Amino acid sequence: MLPKIGMVSLGCAKNQVDAERMLYNIDKAGYKLCSDAALADIVIINTCGFIESAKEEAIETILEFAQLKKEGRIKRIIVTGCLAQRYKGELEKEIPEADAVVGIGSNGRITEIIEEVTQGHHVCSYDSKMLLPLTGGRIKTTLPYYSYLKIAEGCSNCCAFCAIPMIRGKYRSVPMEALLEEAQTLADGGVKELVVIAQDSTRYGTDIYGREALPELLEKLCAIEGLKWIRVLYLYPEHITDEILDVIAREDKIVKYIEMPIQHSDDKVLAAMGRKTTGAALKALVEKIRTRIPGVTLRTTVMTGFPGEGEEEFEHLADFVKEMKFDRLGCFAFSPEEGTLAAKMEDSTPKEEKEHRADIIMEQQMLIAAEKNEKLIDKDIEVLTEGFDRYGECYFGRSAADAPDIDGKVFFTSPDRKLTPGMFVTVHVTEVMDYDLIGEYKDESSK
Repeated sequence: MLPKIGMVSLGCAKNQVDAERMLYNIDKAGYKLCSDAALADIVIINTCGFIESAKEEAIETILEFAQLKKEGRIKRIIVTGCLAQRYKGELEKEIPEADAVVGIGSNGRITEIIEEVTQGHHVCSYDSKMLLPLTGGRIKTTLPYYSYLKIAEGCSNCCAFCAIPMIRGKYRSVPMEALLEEAQTLADGGVKELVVIAQDSTRYGTDIYGREALPELLEKLCAIEGLKWIRVLYLYPEHITDEILDVIAREDKIVKYIEMPIQHSDDKVLAAMGRKTTGAALKALVEKIRTRIPGVTLRTTVMTGFPGEGEEEFEHLADFVKEMKFDRLGCFAFSPEEGTLAAKMEDSTPKEEKEHRADIIMEQQMLIAAEKNEKLIDKDIEVLTEGFDRYGECYFGRSAADAPDIDGKVFFTSPDRKLTPGMFVTVHVTEVMDYDLIGEYKDESSK
């Protein structure tokens, strides 16, 4: 009898797509997939290794399953993903409980590796990261009505603080015809919201077509029947062109939501980060986006405590955030990542101070978000229903201004009509609760 296989995927949506491709191959090979990894015979832990907190989560998860293995509740552990790729050799020594440590280039051989560990062999496999499958079948692990479409792998931006190029390799676009076929399959399977992702979506096509092909790809995705929302994540500000803005503004299916990680606003810090922009250019870009796409939701990510950020540079960032009033914002404290340029820079700011600065930015952002949300009270918004909160006795979902997993929710009552996940409905907003909205179902707006 073949062993039952469980999967735990950590980190970003891009890693999640990799996990879904592995699950498809495992299922195709005849193995039984177990939704609760703790009840499986063999557990695959698809790790993240991007920043310190992600690494800690990955190690904790591995150790939790190591304990289950010690207790005899599971038989084998396979570790793959970014942490395994980044620390090949080290992870195998530090966590001997792992029966296999597998680099991302070996994901395509996951069924062979399962067979080997089943036979009692210890496996350490690191095929070229360029062999990571960019196409192929997937078993979706998101909710039925939305899915991610990974349009590229790796990154060639080489920001000083980022280990992704080292872990994932250079930027590699997925051929457009493969993406359109995959998107059509997802739509045929009931997906209504397609979330386009890559480490840098703006670079799409530059490596295989010699041009920035994101606008063309988006136009063709909009022609696919069944899709209602198309959301694009991770647009690097240095590469946001008028053509990209035009297609987002013009196409009704593309939600007016732009996620662009700026990281900082001070020119000296931006230069040290290896970002090819300035604070003035970022401000001009924000103004351009809001002019060309009325009502756009702007999300960004910033970093505090990068080497060279003193009080003056931090104040510049804090003032910039106040002035720009981003609709959504995330902030994290800098941590030196082995192998990056930033890890070699002189870093005199204590960890506690970096985190304190991040807290200040997020406190500012909460006030900005509250102010923006207050303006939605007594307004009607379209919401994608996600489920029912039996404790709160209300439905919940997301508006076009909220990306899955990273933004807020809309909670709403519907006493006279039963709703199902995946329905698009109109909600009348009545209250604000931190980053979330509260309202009442008005009428169905789905087609």
